Amino acid sequence: MNSSKIAQAFLRTGRCEDCPVVDMHAHYGPFRGIYMPRHTAEQMMATAERCGVEAMVSSGHLALVDMVLGNAEMAEVTERYAGHWYGYSVFNPNYPGEGARELSLLEDRPTFVGLKFHPSMHEYPLTGEAYAPALDFAAERELLVLTHTWGHSSYDSPSHLAEVARRYPEVTFLAGHAGYGEFDACFRVAAEHDNVYLELTAAYAVGGLVEEMVETVGAHKIVLGYDLPWFDPYYAVGCVVMAHVDDAARRAILYENGRRLLAPRRRI
Repeated sequence: MNSSKIAQAFLRTGRCEDCPVVDMHAHYGPFRGIYMPRHTAEQMMATAERCGVEAMVSSGHLALVDMVLGNAEMAEVTERYAGHWYGYSVFNPNYPGEGARELSLLEDRPTFVGLKFHPSMHEYPLTGEAYAPALDFAAERELLVLTHTWGHSSYDSPSHLAEVARRYPEVTFLAGHAGYGEFDACFRVAAEHDNVYLELTAAYAVGGLVEEMVETVGAHKIVLGYDLPWFDPYYAVGCVVMAHVDDAARRAILYENGRRLLAPRRRI
């Protein structure tokens, strides 16, 4: 039987009152032809509340395709749940004019705490010049940047992340999926750069990986995410609370690190 007080609380009640959850990698809305049974704002918030989520940060699915419409939609949704739901402004480097406009609007979107990059979906390398305006903007304001990372990708591999992390030390990068498929390389990037954190979406399901992250990089450099509404948060939370780590590490991953990163960037 797991002796962790945090694990016992989740097993008994489905949440832990003294260790809430901060979700640093969520989405919003339907996505192409994929069935997602709980993708509306009301359903997502109900799911989050059921699991004891104190705050979550989302980029809209629509924004990944049309950042102008999608970022506006995400701003409207998160402002309805201000104080609990925050947003990333998606930046697509293939549309520099629209991208510049979206950056200029961020100041007027008080629930937005950073930028979201998806180099693989947008088929443009993270190290490319078209990302420079967004990275300069983020550096000036010390914003969060959640970027998709994937092992051996031509667009967003751990080596791409290492290069931009060196160039932009003022930006705090969250390595979405922790460089899935090239974990060791991504661990090295996080260990060598103070401004790089590992984000757990999908990676949490790899047996023993949470333990390896904690041992290699440290629990203080790991944040929770689970791509809501793609995946049920209890699966992700369960992978952390049942991992062979101590409660200090569980608390850091589930709550403290995300809370610490959001605190200076919250405006509402």
